[in-house]
Amino acid sequence: MKGILVGAAIGYVLGAKAGRERYDQIVRLWHRFTANPTVRKTASQAKDKAFEAAHQAKDLAADAAEKAAEKAPWRHQADANGRSVTPPATPRA
Repeated sequence: MKGILVGAAIGYVLGAKAGRERYDQIVRLWHRFTANPTVRKTASQAKDKAFEAAHQAKDLAADAAEKAAEKAPWRHQADANGRSVTPPATPRA
């Protein structure tokens, strides 16, 4: 979707500079390009892969956060001393 908007904006700017006829030509070429079945298939595959990669990244980040929490020094202090230890305050920017 973002690519279509960028393409439309570029087409508009180029068309505005070159005149209405050139703008209409660019728009027709753009529509022909986006209607191409190969382009649609490739865009769909890219979208699916990006969606899959986002899910994998989310899972990896959750695993990394869990491992980091397990290695947190205050967590081990609480286990070793048998009492609750609050984590250090995070500094504010």
